[in-house]
Amino acid sequence: MLYAACLNYTSNTNYSFDYKTLKAVLKSKSKTIIKIALILASLIVIALSMLLYNPLPEQPSIVELEKSARSYFAEVIRDEWGVPHILGKTDADTSFGLAYVHAEDDYQTIQNVVAATRGQLARYNGMDAAPTDYIVALLNVWPSIEQQYKSNVPEDVKALAQGYAAGLNLYASRHLEDTWQGLAPFTAEDVLAGFMFKTPFFYGLDKTLLSLFDDERELSISLVDAVDGSQTKAFEVAQYADIELGSNGIAINAARSGDNTTRLLINSHQPLTGPVAWYEAHLKSEEGLNIMGGLFPGTPLILHGFNEHLAWANTVNHIDLADSYILTRNPDNANQYKLDGKWHDFESTEVNIQVRLFGPFAFNAKRKVLRTVHGPVIEGKKHTFALRYAGAGEIRQLEQYYRLNKSQNLNQFMDAMAMNALPSINYVYADKDDNIGFIHNAQFPARPIDGDWSGDIPGDRSELIWQGYLDFEKVPKLINPQSGLVFDVNNTPFTATDGSDNLQATNFPQSMGLASDETNRSLRLLELLAGKSKVSKQALLDIKFDHAYSPKSEEYIAIQKITEMDWSHHQGLQDAAERLKQWDKNMDVNNTNASIAGLVLNKLTKDNELSEPSESVLQAAMLNAYEHLMTHHKRLDVKWGEINYIQRGDVKAPLDGGPDTLRAVYAFNTDKGQTYATNGDSWIAIVEWPKNEAVRADVIHQFGSATQQTDSEHHNNQLPLFAKKQWRQVDFDMVRIRQSATSTYQISVNKP
Repeated sequence: MLYAACLNYTSNTNYSFDYKTLKAVLKSKSKTIIKIALILASLIVIALSMLLYNPLPEQPSIVELEKSARSYFAEVIRDEWGVPHILGKTDADTSFGLAYVHAEDDYQTIQNVVAATRGQLARYNGMDAAPTDYIVALLNVWPSIEQQYKSNVPEDVKALAQGYAAGLNLYASRHLEDTWQGLAPFTAEDVLAGFMFKTPFFYGLDKTLLSLFDDERELSISLVDAVDGSQTKAFEVAQYADIELGSNGIAINAARSGDNTTRLLINSHQPLTGPVAWYEAHLKSEEGLNIMGGLFPGTPLILHGFNEHLAWANTVNHIDLADSYILTRNPDNANQYKLDGKWHDFESTEVNIQVRLFGPFAFNAKRKVLRTVHGPVIEGKKHTFALRYAGAGEIRQLEQYYRLNKSQNLNQFMDAMAMNALPSINYVYADKDDNIGFIHNAQFPARPIDGDWSGDIPGDRSELIWQGYLDFEKVPKLINPQSGLVFDVNNTPFTATDGSDNLQATNFPQSMGLASDETNRSLRLLELLAGKSKVSKQALLDIKFDHAYSPKSEEYIAIQKITEMDWSHHQGLQDAAERLKQWDKNMDVNNTNASIAGLVLNKLTKDNELSEPSESVLQAAMLNAYEHLMTHHKRLDVKWGEINYIQRGDVKAPLDGGPDTLRAVYAFNTDKGQTYATNGDSWIAIVEWPKNEAVRADVIHQFGSATQQTDSEHHNNQLPLFAKKQWRQVDFDMVRIRQSATSTYQISVNKP
């Protein structure tokens, strides 16, 4: 009919046609087309729904979750600060209790850690978390667990992990509404896999790996607990920013202290929130476990802290522990690579990553994971790489931490360290017998050729593929130096004391990849120690809370370059530069010239541009600081404490310190106009053994024990003390601990 009407129009000499007929035909056809389109759209929606419908498993029953917890019992004493003291008959009972109380304070972060460790984070958090799930597969975490758990994990370590999982399951049984659907029940394997997944990040493996995917950007796995609405963004790929920008560890023996007291400063600089933020606890069992300190969500033991006999502080070391091998692919067969003149097939497996869309719908993203004899394969923009790294397939991390927690003297501690199961991290040590020491700990690759291995390595020669690690005897260590003092503040291991018996670089092969750099903190520490034959407790505190920059530091040099640049084209920037010239290089809260410097240094630190920054980089950082001050404060003479502060809920306080000062404070939200601390000083302890007396310690946490319980008084009750550099004193006196309790309760299936 439409054709006929049109024909009538074209053949009519008067150019007239039947409008009514055409209109009716068009209306009829339009309805038909719309109906067909709607039917097709409905069919597509139905097909997509069938394809993407992938609901999470139903929650397990309360009975099922309680089942694994029936054989455990723990007592919890919450002291006046809400810090949990967990008592059990066995070590496993104590681990069980720790899991439960940590879930009381921070269940969401623990679940986030478990989901990330399982390679299932994208199923809950969507596409942004998919790269992390792929990395879990690339690092072969779960096949390693499946191959080694039964045979390579001692029974007492399994019992510890099983107790922790049981504590989480009991908590889940009583809080199903807060439990991520499909995540419970939790398992002992989750605990061990968490160590396998996270520990290589502490020497920057994630940055090395991700840089191979993209030659133009520097990325990392963000362990800062950024929150978008109600959803955490931890464990998601972000622009480069160190997950751990430094730490301070200082040990002083009784003679050097001047008052016959052995002391250790424990001062790690972590993200203040998220999966590697410190949680404080005291663990005690009838099997000899009795230790206080800091741990991370998902961890059943103290990671650094002190028992009655000894203490240790951890700091990150910057060692070359990963090698990227450039592969030659077969031009006629992309599934092969060349090694020793022959073509070899890649080992190939397929990974299914479930990516949440909405409700019960998820997209199943399939990716191939390739491996060679070197290790996992990364297909970058320009090259194909294979990665070999410290910690690959290592499952004994929990075992080593367990032995460290239970050690009672230097020999036992060194025996535990000799396991060499931890891929990196320095140890600064002290004990009641007045021993002090520094261990530049790592799984050092047994590279076959001495030299610089920091660049890409040819992947077609099997003799360049290292096997295993150097013996622990070859690990750099300095025990009981003549100076009576050791330290590490993320600097080269060749300045670990202010005495004459430092380790010498000539005694270690270049292939170990040891760092030669100093930090501002190491430079300042040595400046502050100069001429001091005794380092009293007050002197140690003065060092810890120092907030100045050394003239030799990268930070000082960067600011000096800015003051020497020509800013005459912009009056505001010229005024800012004049203030920098007048700045005394201190970061105290009342310093009105420190604000410009602090904003500049935060920007350069966040962007990894401190080392020999270009003039354009310095100009951009200066402009960023100026615009921030004018936008948010309308003036340049702003006190540093108005910008540099710590905040939790409605409690807020100014802070001394800044990037890479000994009082370390980093703010990485300045792009959003927020300058509160996100990283740096967090849980701090000064542990001491006066002669012939029991151990005691001054400790402080940046917020409080109730990490996510915003209605608890312990959510932020330590913040004012932390800002004022004040302390809580602790010891192992159970009578005192019980007397100060705000609550005491029991954890078991029969005790809700």
